[in-house]
This record gives sequence, C-alpha cells and structure tokens, in this order.
Amino acid sequence: MRSFLDRTFSGCFALSFAASVTGATIEVTDASIVGATTWTANNTYILSGLVFVENGESLTIEPGTVIKGKPGEGANASALVVARGGKIFAEGTADAPIIFTAKADDVSDVEDFDKNDRGFWGGLIVLGRSTLNSPTASGTPITDNIEGIDRNEPRGVFGGNDEADDSGVIRYVSIRHGGTLIGADNEINGLTLGAVGSGTTIEFVEVFANFDDGIEFFGGTVNTKWLAVAFCGDDSFDYDQGFRGKGQFWFTIQDNDSGDAGEHDGDVDDDTKTPLSRPEIYNATFIGAGAESETTRRAFNIRDNAGALYHNSIFTDFGGCGIDVQDDSAGRVAAGDLDFRNNIWWAFGDDSEPSEIANGNALPLFTEGDRNNMIVDPQLRGISRTFDGVLDPRPRATSPALSGTVSVSNDPFFAVVDYKGAFGDVNWASSWTALGASGYITQDGAGVPTLPVTEVPPPVLSVAASAGGGEVDLSFMTVAGASYQIQVSTDLNDWADFGEPIAGDGTVVAMTFGTTLTAAFARVIAQ
Repeated sequence: MRSFLDRTFSGCFALSFAASVTGATIEVTDASIVGATTWTANNTYILSGLVFVENGESLTIEPGTVIKGKPGEGANASALVVARGGKIFAEGTADAPIIFTAKADDVSDVEDFDKNDRGFWGGLIVLGRSTLNSPTASGTPITDNIEGIDRNEPRGVFGGNDEADDSGVIRYVSIRHGGTLIGADNEINGLTLGAVGSGTTIEFVEVFANFDDGIEFFGGTVNTKWLAVAFCGDDSFDYDQGFRGKGQFWFTIQDNDSGDAGEHDGDVDDDTKTPLSRPEIYNATFIGAGAESETTRRAFNIRDNAGALYHNSIFTDFGGCGIDVQDDSAGRVAAGDLDFRNNIWWAFGDDSEPSEIANGNALPLFTEGDRNNMIVDPQLRGISRTFDGVLDPRPRATSPALSGTVSVSNDPFFAVVDYKGAFGDVNWASSWTALGASGYITQDGAGVPTLPVTEVPPPVLSVAASAGGGEVDLSFMTVAGASYQIQVSTDLNDWADFGEPIAGDGTVVAMTFGTTLTAAFARVIAQ
C-alpha cells in the first residue's frame, strides 16, 4: 500500500472506469461455470481457488467487469484457467476495460495498491491445442502440464497439433497484483499462454505488478498486439517450448525487483528439439530499471537453442547489458533464426560500445551485415517509475525512432507504421491501464491507435494439364495469416465454393481437379 501525501502531479489523469460498484459480489468456484456463462459489469466476481472453463464451455465477460482473486498459496491459490477446448470472450474497451485483480484491491481508490503490491492472487491461464517441441516423452502430439496446476489435474494439460486453435478473445484486459506462490520458487505468471493457437485474439492486455513473469508463452502460435507489462517481479516477456507466434507493439517498464525484459528459451529437453522457438516481433519498447539502477538485469537473455526476430524496436535504460546469447543459442545467430534488425539500443549502465552492450555470441548482430542496430538516444518523452505522470514512452519529434524503419514481413498481421518502438503519436497504454489509473503514465496523447489496413496480394495461379488426360493441376503461393477460397463456375457468372477455406502459411497449395468436376472455370479468392 502507499501514501499519496507527497505525491506530485504534472497534469491531469483519467482515473475512473466504467465498472459499476453497485451490483452484487459473487463468489465463483470451480463448479460455477457450466455451459455458456456470462459475467456482467454490474457485479464483482471473486475467484475462490482454481476456476476452470472446461472443454466445451465458454465464459463471456462484459466490458467494465471486475474479477478479483482470493489470497492463498499452493493448493489454495486462486486463478482463472481456460482449459483446452474451453473459450473465453473477455472483450473490454478503452473506456471500460476488464480488470483482474486482488480481492483486497479497491479499484475505485487510486490511493490503494501500487507497483510494489504483488502476489496477492494467481493470474489468468489459457491452455490450447497448438504445437509444442517438448517434452517429447509425452508422446504424439506433444503435451505438457502447465506450471501452477497439479500434474494429476487433466484440465491442466496443454498442447496438440492444431496451430490455428481458437481459445477466444482477450482484449482491453488489465491483470494486476497477481503471481502468488504455488511452490518453492514457483509462482503463477500474470498471463500464462500454454500452446495457444493463432485463432485466438489477444490485444490490449496489461500485466501490472505481478510477482513472477508478466506474460509467458509455453509453445504455441498465438499472435498478439498492444501488450504492456509493468513492474513485475521477474521477466516481462518469457517464452519456451517452441513458441512461434507473431507480436507487434510490445511494451515493458521495469524496476529494481524485475528480471530480464525478455527471457527466451528453446525447449525443456536437450536444446535440440523442433520446431524452434522463433517468434517474430515488430515495434517493441523495452525500458529497464534504469541505467544507473542497482540491478544488472538485461534486455534479453536468450538460451536453450532459442531463436528470436526483433525489428523496428527500442531497448533502453537497463543496468545490465543489452543482449546475452548463451552458448547453447549461438548457432541460431549464424543460422538466421536469431536476428535483430533496425533497432535502437541506448543506456546500458555506462556502456555505449557494441562489445559492452552485447556478449560475444550476440556481437555479430551489431558488427555484421546490414542489420542497422543503432546505439543512439531514442529521445523518449519521459521515463519515470513513480506515480508522477512523467512516464511517456512516445518518441519526441526529433527522435531517430521516427525514421528509417524496415519494411514489415509479407504478412497481413503486421501493421505498417512509420516509427520504431511500440508508440507513435498515440499513447495507447494510458486510459484503460493500472499504469494510467494510478498516475504512472501520462494521459497526454491518450487514445486508440488507427492503423492502415494491409491488403492481401491476389494469388498468382499456376495451372497445368496432366499428360494422362482430363486432370488439371492448380497451385498457388499463400501468404501467412490470409485465407483463401477456391471457387468454380460453369459460365463465369455464378461461382460456388469448392472445398473449405484454406489458411495461408507462406507455402504453396497444390490440388488436382479430376474428370468428375463439371465446372469449366476455377478461381481463388484471397481474404
């Protein structure tokens, strides 16, 4: 808890949310969710123990709803767990975010909990059926038991072979003051994502003051945008077990209690398993605990044969080095699976040379090729770790972050923007977050970013007649993230779908039309 007697303001703050405090307080147990369940904003929901959304069940949470977790450790920990086959639809708004927090936290009182109040409940856990690379001893497909749940609990299993698995929607959700202990040196992450698939939507999510990691990806292929992790007690963004999702607009700010901004691991077997952990991230802003802080934590600790692709990002103000690639991941640099391009690095202790910012295994990222990793002041508008409204991670008008961006990959998931880092002119992490409600981050520039729509290029078709007579081969290159529908017609006027939609993955789709097909024409529609 904190006192505001010595608080200094530098502007006005939007401190109220749309959540109602006039409804009922409802205690939720594991037996409370049956079939399709809805939690409404006029009530406050209290999680008592582990509450599961099981296979075939769904939980819809209205904008502005507040969910609180009871205190407790080990078997008495409280958390919301979306099991494999369950779905969560937590769709808040910038004006009415969905808040997960501790039972003791009065969200209407900004003088209540602050960044030092951690570990008061569990967190949000989502488990899916996407792929893992380990532990291979589990069989085929590979599965595992999520940390934080008893290994004998079947609803704690995650993993499978459906990379497009859909666990629902999580949007404008703030997860606060969690990370309770579940065992010796074992805590629950703020947001745990176990083998979550690319059919799941996760964007505008904040983890604030969690005792353990902010967000951890255990394998899977989920894609995320607009993530904010603030003042957590361990790493900000952690992944392992073959995570291969995409991300854009990731933000973290740390303090002396924090771990590394990015702890990136490969597998849990022997550092040889595939698919490799190899996410692709654009437009991150990672702010450490301070270049002159007491901590020696790094921006990145990459190990266990992990890969990582970061572009158009800003990493600044860490007491430790910028990037530490362990020997067991050094081969990924040479292979191109661990690559950093067009990023800004600044203020790592007193160091300003590549050899001081990067260890020997990571040094080629600064000295070889055309990677354009610059050591230059990003000129952010304000860095502060106290509730004074000074924190403003947007670049100033003269910032080098506003020029020289590298083109995003040929993937419609990524938005094309003209700045490095997670912020342009719009401060998207202020109006709906604990950072904003408690007065850490400025309200200047607060808003919802408007992004250009990336058009999916039309597919180029290749058609060939078979020598055997009557069969026609059709093939085309797909774009990852796009959807394709083959259609057929007899007269070029009336078209009918042929087969199911095809999810693009960057590979060639080939199929053969046999003599039984009466249509004379075929086309492919890209969406």
